[in-house]
Amino acid sequence: MKSVSIFLLFTLTISLLGMTFASAASGRGAQTNSSKDYLFPGTGFFKKNRDPIKASQAKEWFLSAEAQEKSGDLSKALDIYENFAKRRSDTVFMRGNEEIQIGPESLFRAAIIREKRGDWQKAFRHLKLIAEAYTDYNFERVAESLMRIAERLAKDKLPRKWGVIPRFRSGNQDRMRLDQIAGLARGPKFAPRALMALSEIAAKDNKDEEAVDALERLVNLYPENYLCEEAYFLLAKIFENRVSGPSYDQGSTLKALNFFEDYIILYSKSPPRSKHESAEDYKARLAEAEQRRSDAEVGRKKMRETLAASKVEVGQFVEKYGKYYMVRWKELGNGPALQFYNEAITTAPESEAARVAEKKVATLRASDE
Repeated sequence: MKSVSIFLLFTLTISLLGMTFASAASGRGAQTNSSKDYLFPGTGFFKKNRDPIKASQAKEWFLSAEAQEKSGDLSKALDIYENFAKRRSDTVFMRGNEEIQIGPESLFRAAIIREKRGDWQKAFRHLKLIAEAYTDYNFERVAESLMRIAERLAKDKLPRKWGVIPRFRSGNQDRMRLDQIAGLARGPKFAPRALMALSEIAAKDNKDEEAVDALERLVNLYPENYLCEEAYFLLAKIFENRVSGPSYDQGSTLKALNFFEDYIILYSKSPPRSKHESAEDYKARLAEAEQRRSDAEVGRKKMRETLAASKVEVGQFVEKYGKYYMVRWKELGNGPALQFYNEAITTAPESEAARVAEKKVATLRASDE
């Protein structure tokens, strides 16, 4: 009896301990999840302090970091500037005629130092924090740096950490950063550029769906932007590359053909020079657009010929096997096959498929007489 009582007591103790640990774990999980709601991680080990930095402390830190930066001690300056990555500061002070927003200005300077040192990922995170947390700060300045760093991360050779340890590129991270810029950008200057870069990187990584999504967002959200000209052409090329031939599903063929035709109609002339575009970039774009128009004509012709050849193949199948599966096939006669042959002729009148279709039409009409 005594042994049974001890066993029951032991079981109850284990159950209570399990509930306690589960509750504690649940609490930690809740704390972790809730911490994600904060842009600033806060300071402190046992208890997080996310209160804004006091004005006197913020000004003292900023002036100290600025002095260290001017003296050439970038390491000490960076350590102080990055205090503002942990807690918010809305402190503003005037120096002559200049108004300095301490929080975002410190983060911006920290990002510049990180970029110079080759730590582009951390520089990007600092700039992203400014864009998210300090919406009244100079966004043009931040967005230009975000784009520059994102493009360097995606295209340039990554500098070694401390000059020794190699850094490795992540296509997923590159695409995520550009997508974040497109979401953060307010206005047509940076978002279209980010979406175009995103589509290029996605295509390079064989992520066609992501490339299509970025290009469609560009043409739908910023239809007046000059980059839409190239976006329509790239969409057509993506779907053209998916075409397997006349014997397969023609969904991609139709999409490619529609985008080629839209491109040729909408951009018979290149969009005018943008105020955000340099004279050299505009001149280069005109030359590239001229080549794209020529390629679009070739692509449209090729897609029409593929579609026409597909219709001929369907017509031949219907002509040969339609009587085995079509309802009222005796009454319909050669009508269904003739319909496909005529569509082939209309789709690509100058194609070889059209010549085959014309012979088929002549043969079937003669047999009907």
